[in-house]
Amino acid sequence: MILDVRGEPEMEPVVGMLYSMVKGNYNRLKSIVAGMTQDELDYKGPNQKYNSTAQLLRHLAYVDLNWVFRIKGEDMPLELEAKYGPMLNENNQIPQINGISLEILINDYDEIIDMIKYLCYELTDKQLNQTVDYENGKEATIRWGIWHIADHNRYHQAHVNQLRKWFSQR
Repeated sequence: MILDVRGEPEMEPVVGMLYSMVKGNYNRLKSIVAGMTQDELDYKGPNQKYNSTAQLLRHLAYVDLNWVFRIKGEDMPLELEAKYGPMLNENNQIPQINGISLEILINDYDEIIDMIKYLCYELTDKQLNQTVDYENGKEATIRWGIWHIADHNRYHQAHVNQLRKWFSQR
């Protein structure tokens, strides 16, 4: 097996490289959570004071979904907002979820990764320079947005790994 960051056939070179980073990090996340029981998926760490793996999976899916629609220049459909959102609850924290199976969380997230893939098939390397509204009045290039999807996923993998360690030591 040769590791590379080459994208899918028919993708522009830089777009493909960025998508490859998203896909690679997502596949790594799936391997980290593979085989988790419902108890472990909903575990919130010592004293129940951290985000659970389930919360983190839903959070990542929602953030990525936001990027899909941000890049497309469209509002997210209300049914998707209701299914995956909100970004934060009334306490400015990742919303609580319990009892949603790993299979459902991964199948839902797979659909969003597919949306990213099909979006990347449509993008050109030149379009990566376009800016989109980000948050708090900031703008970001589409290139940065796709990189951020991959980076954000990898960031939360560290949290999931820590939760797994704590869970195994209970």
